[in-house]
Amino acid sequence: MKLGAASGSWGLPRGFGGCLAGRGRGGGARAGRREKNENVSGSAEELHRRAVDESIRGRFVQAERTLRDAAALAASGRDVDLRARIMGTRAVVRQRTGMPAEAERLCRQAIALPGLREDTRAVLLGQLGALALMGGRLREALRELSDAIDGLAADPVAQARVRMNRSVTRLQLRDLDGAADDLEHAERTFTDADLPVDAGQAQHNRAYVALLQGDLIAALNGMQAARPRAAASPVAAGICDADRAEVLRDAGLTRDAERLFETSAAVFGAQRMPQLRAEAEFQLACSQLLHDPARARRIAAAAVRRFAALGNAAWEARADAIRVRAALTGDVSRRLPAPGDVAALADRLRRAGFPGEAVALSLTLAIRRSRHGEPTAAPIRVPASAPVQVHLLAHEARATRARARGRDAASRRHAAAGLDALAAWRQAFGSLDLQTSVAMHGNALALIGLDSAVRSRRPDVVFEWSERARQLTQQVVPLRPPPDPELAADLAELRMLRADDPAWATSPRGVALRDRARTRQWAQTGADGAYRRADLDELAGALDASAALISYVFSGSALTALVVTADRRRLVALPGVDGIRALTPGLRADLDMAAIIRTGPMVDVVQRSLRDRIAALSALLLDEPLAIAGDRRLVITAPGLLSGIPWAMLPAMRGRPFTLASSASQWVGDRSIPDRTTPQRTAPFAAGFVAGPGVARGEEEIRAAGAAWRDPALLTGAAATVDALTGLAPDVGVLHVAAHGQHAADNPLFSGLELADGTLFGYDIDRVPRVPPTVILSACESGRSSVRWGEEAIGMARIWLSAGARCVIATPVVVDDDAACELLGTMHTGLARGLPPAEALAAASTRTGLVTPFQAHGAGF
Repeated sequence: MKLGAASGSWGLPRGFGGCLAGRGRGGGARAGRREKNENVSGSAEELHRRAVDESIRGRFVQAERTLRDAAALAASGRDVDLRARIMGTRAVVRQRTGMPAEAERLCRQAIALPGLREDTRAVLLGQLGALALMGGRLREALRELSDAIDGLAADPVAQARVRMNRSVTRLQLRDLDGAADDLEHAERTFTDADLPVDAGQAQHNRAYVALLQGDLIAALNGMQAARPRAAASPVAAGICDADRAEVLRDAGLTRDAERLFETSAAVFGAQRMPQLRAEAEFQLACSQLLHDPARARRIAAAAVRRFAALGNAAWEARADAIRVRAALTGDVSRRLPAPGDVAALADRLRRAGFPGEAVALSLTLAIRRSRHGEPTAAPIRVPASAPVQVHLLAHEARATRARARGRDAASRRHAAAGLDALAAWRQAFGSLDLQTSVAMHGNALALIGLDSAVRSRRPDVVFEWSERARQLTQQVVPLRPPPDPELAADLAELRMLRADDPAWATSPRGVALRDRARTRQWAQTGADGAYRRADLDELAGALDASAALISYVFSGSALTALVVTADRRRLVALPGVDGIRALTPGLRADLDMAAIIRTGPMVDVVQRSLRDRIAALSALLLDEPLAIAGDRRLVITAPGLLSGIPWAMLPAMRGRPFTLASSASQWVGDRSIPDRTTPQRTAPFAAGFVAGPGVARGEEEIRAAGAAWRDPALLTGAAATVDALTGLAPDVGVLHVAAHGQHAADNPLFSGLELADGTLFGYDIDRVPRVPPTVILSACESGRSSVRWGEEAIGMARIWLSAGARCVIATPVVVDDDAACELLGTMHTGLARGLPPAEALAAASTRTGLVTPFQAHGAGF
């Protein structure tokens, strides 16, 4: 959660050393005054220039050695300005290597030297401003930096470097427009002076402004574009990574973010830069606060100790606030800080210039007290300039307080207002990756609403909140991106890398390509309007006499089933949450073993274990709901708790047409639009078939399935390439792919299907301009999902649905090749006759007697 300002952004190392560089670009008056007969000073100036460059690039140990030599040479000369500048640059190094008091002493000593020119005095004043900034004394920093800028009008480059520091000060004071103005001036000056590293770092900081403005896409794009110039050293690369990690964290991609924070902290530690190391640890703790408060508390405590050792009271208070918030969020058995201590810490943050973080701390305490029956009467106010995450925290505080006072309807209103605010922020996010991950910010509000709705025992309220929770990840209809040759080239290189290197995903090149693909997909997948949330009456009207909805709702502690038919609406409390949690961890292993072990002495043992497990799940999940739904076709919506359930294999579901819908609203909408991505066709649709390498009966499967269709298109052998598939897909109404599949849990959009020339990634699907209405993935794990933030499961099936498919047939686990060949071949007979996919699949299962994990996703009927 972004609660502060640009802790990692550039300005400080460049603003310090840059102001003292004296490289002669735009500083002719200063060069003209230099005493030309001072050979010693000339050599000292050369060493100083070198030290400045080393400082800008983060090579502080090397810079200290160079500065020592420069100071020794300058001591015998008469150039007092050069001696002062060398002292100022040494102050940079001392501050960056953990000696802030010594840094300030050196700088003040330099500015007190007699006979200094006004421009040198202005440079040193900028230096003092930067020291005040790093010490958290923001108003003092702003005053001194502004005075320095006024005194450096004759030296545009030096002035630009001070502007870099002032931009960071303005960021921390939430003056984003002022920061952007400084950075635009600085980048233009650096570009004109042919200083690519400095210009790249200014460009990077402009991207950081976009992050604080809430524009995650512009932030990631800008940082990606700036990195080739900005990351000129390990330290500079660490700053790049730490800032990019903040974008990923705010996008909900905490695993990727935390990996970068840890890497950056290690780099700063190796370079003996305790301030930056502690800042990276602070940001890491902020990320962990969202999902692992116990670890966040430990990391934040370590950062507190580092800042205290540096004498940096402002940053110490910021880290301590995260430590306290983690304690308030986490283990209830721990002794909590007293409310008075929390209030005193919040006051320290406000005085240091971090009002948003002070409010977040106070809100966290208020939420904790409300959840334990001690709501406060204090008004909840948030500064207008606070980030959206703090505003969401305020909605959560209001909702939990209303709940503690027994006002459930008011609690739901506050939670709904927070989710609406989140929806307004993310309304331009078309990327599936971004949609599913930013749901993190609404997870707590959704659980509050769901819990209150379930307690109301009103079917209409439960349905409304079930759909609200699902809409967290389905707010917008993705707009199909334009063709992107660069993305296609990156994905092609990744295919080759994956084929050649088992560790491709973590190799430097693999990481770079994956990051670039993500950035391009975020930027190019826009929004084409918003999904409209259906109400319960509208849903009931869409259900004919032969259909029913079962919506499973998990409120954080209880599982409830809402059963809806055209004329009935019933809530069923399912008491077996602990039983479900006990049964699901071993389910996938049992399914995989059952598919692999087909003969031998272990067959009975494996099959018995699987039968017992799925029978128990069937009883817990379906016995009571089906007593209401009867023998109707089913639309099922399920939370992340039930991700991976092989519904088609549960005894109560065998032979029954059903579809797993992302949401009831989306099912209603998809049924009203027969085909939203391709021109209208008359049955039988054109069908296309692709067989990847290494599937034992893959070609046999697609030929048998293709026999049901008139003039099917078949891709086999060397012709079954990624480009051939993406070229075929827009021209068919049914696409069937028989291939090996693999789910990438850490980044589901890099899940894939193995084709002749490598892996078809989830990102490749964005290259298909029109996706077929029906997609059949005869591939192990193609229906498997990764759960992000409670409600949403994302995998290959969801990726195809998000791209525009109405229905995807897929399996979440390993499936036997023989069973797939026979079942899916039979299913195409029904599809070719015009049966909806879910009905064709159920009919094929009944006809062949095969019980498999294949199931329909989306609008299967």
